[in-house]
Amino acid sequence: MNIHEYQAKALFGEYGIPAPRGFAATNAEEMEAALNELGDGPIVVKSQIHAGGRGKGTFTTGFQGGVKVVDSAAKAREMAEAMLGNTLVTNQTGPEGRKVQTLYFTEACSIAHEYYLAIVLDRESAGAVIIASTEGGVDIEAVAEKTPEKIIRVPVSPALGLRPHQVRRIGFSLGFSGDQLKQFSKLLGGLYKMFWDKHAMLVEVNPLITTKEGDVQALDAKVSFDDNATFLHPEIQELRDLNEEDPKEIEASKYNLSYIALDGNIACLVNGAGLAMATMDIIKANGGDPANFLDVGGGATEEQVTAAFKIILSDPNVKGILVNIFGGIMKCDIIARGVVSAAKNVQIDVPLVVRLEGTNVDEGKRILRESTVNLIPADSLAEAAKLIVKEVESAKA
Repeated sequence: MNIHEYQAKALFGEYGIPAPRGFAATNAEEMEAALNELGDGPIVVKSQIHAGGRGKGTFTTGFQGGVKVVDSAAKAREMAEAMLGNTLVTNQTGPEGRKVQTLYFTEACSIAHEYYLAIVLDRESAGAVIIASTEGGVDIEAVAEKTPEKIIRVPVSPALGLRPHQVRRIGFSLGFSGDQLKQFSKLLGGLYKMFWDKHAMLVEVNPLITTKEGDVQALDAKVSFDDNATFLHPEIQELRDLNEEDPKEIEASKYNLSYIALDGNIACLVNGAGLAMATMDIIKANGGDPANFLDVGGGATEEQVTAAFKIILSDPNVKGILVNIFGGIMKCDIIARGVVSAAKNVQIDVPLVVRLEGTNVDEGKRILRESTVNLIPADSLAEAAKLIVKEVESAKA
């Protein structure tokens, strides 16, 4: 689960992480209140969307830049009016962009140097890794590719936590000393505590800055949390912005379905994340394009399977459906009943290929065979992928 910068900055405040003073606004009244609080000095106006590259983005109105630094409240108001309610397109949103429904006004800082700092969950080591660089405010991937020696990586043991010698090592590597090293140490300690306490998957500060006055501050903030742990944190769940999520993914979450929309035209309904990845791969290998990742899990009910079909068919890009079930905990007859139930509630007007194997497979095939659902059976995943790609291509012709 992602949150906005202004929400992340509020969490930073709880953990003593210094950041420029700021106020969020969703309408003209809140905008005026925020500008009154900041006064008539240099102000940064930031569009709040769940995507990076905001500063270099372009609004569909032609207005350039989703982050603007201005020298007065009047200009901040002008910039805000050009952003609020309009669609911002960045390198991470895709061409459809994201509608800006919240703005964040902050004090402008006199920046002496920009750094990169992040704490990310590393699945290989089953712990956190701190990533830092003296090259902040730019694409960290480009820095890693062109000048990897400028990237610092320090794994943190989940048993021991962040140790003082690790903090010093990172601080020294970034060039901090004296009072700035003390400030950095406190900031990094707060970031790690927040990462650990809130079950975060990513806490990124880009850029981390030093000011001309000698202060160390988090100028920006990007935070995401483990969806499987947010039930432990009602205060984090309240930060979820449904306007930033695909409606199909929101609907899937209501039924505990793992769904991610993609840009292809062949929908997948699979049980198990690994099998789902393999299914998408083999569709691609046969010349098709997956429209989604959808894992119904090992214990899905008939109701969940029906909901999955409804979600799939709500995507106008879907031109075919491949159901690939390997029954273990998930029984093939449950899937079959879900397919039949979905056909009764939703008109399936695209080619449907079903491959069932495993627990209760004979019963599942019987249910499908005796139903009136128009489908194409397959005995293997390879055969199923070839069939659905062929059917979708034939429909195009």
